[in-house]
Amino acid sequence: MMSETISENQCFGGTQGVYSHAFPATGTDMTFAVYVPPHKAGEKLPVVWYLSGLTCTHANVMEKGEYRAACAEHGLIFVAPDTSPRGEQVPDDPEEAYDFGLGAGFYVDATAAPFDKHYKMRSYLEAELPDIIAENFPADMSRQGIMGHSMGGHGALTMALRNPGRFKSTSAFAPIVSPLNCPWGHKALGGYLGDDRESWRGYDACALIEDGARLPDLLVDQGLADNFLEEQLKTHLLEQACEKTGQKTTIRMQPDYDHSYYFISTFMAEHLAWHAKRLG
Repeated sequence: MMSETISENQCFGGTQGVYSHAFPATGTDMTFAVYVPPHKAGEKLPVVWYLSGLTCTHANVMEKGEYRAACAEHGLIFVAPDTSPRGEQVPDDPEEAYDFGLGAGFYVDATAAPFDKHYKMRSYLEAELPDIIAENFPADMSRQGIMGHSMGGHGALTMALRNPGRFKSTSAFAPIVSPLNCPWGHKALGGYLGDDRESWRGYDACALIEDGARLPDLLVDQGLADNFLEEQLKTHLLEQACEKTGQKTTIRMQPDYDHSYYFISTFMAEHLAWHAKRLG
């Protein structure tokens, strides 16, 4: 159950809310944002999940993502969770780096100490939070889409690939497509899961596709001026995996766009229209 309504504001005829609840698996309170568009009494609406990137909370996309007008137009509930557990008791990167620990949960269930006690973002998003959304909002959970940015793009792709049939639409902005093959991934998966690289495959979109997982369709936008493209994001690996296996995919390389929310906000409405078409 939700323990607290932090805020609710009217916007484009709907309600933008921020809420929190206790999550036993992390031992912390978790905060998330939900936009509910205008709708008729008793109507159930499709849900689009948005997973944020490194250093972000639920608030970044709320303030910069420019999604509410499109959600109101298409009748989409928009859910934006946090990127990690929070609290003084939650371990962080010992060097206080931005790419591990608080704000960088990588949407995994950690198995390596000391992170295994609190970092259970996979369980939170695949089991706990969907039940809360279904119980407290006018959500049609048979019509779900998922999207994300950077680390959140990695989360969106891997969650959809691991849960066949749950998500009718999947898209991403500048996703980390193969943590097995980039420094961010090596640090995160090694720190959260340990050295057994075979256990990392369930958190690598390219590996999951190579191992037989499939999506109904996939849309990816990637900026060509993104300074993380070559070393960390490696979009070409996703292109190769999809081409090799026949996974239906549209990958759009966008000239002059970087990794920022200026890029995301430019194409957000297109992504939401794409999701709406597939969610019915």
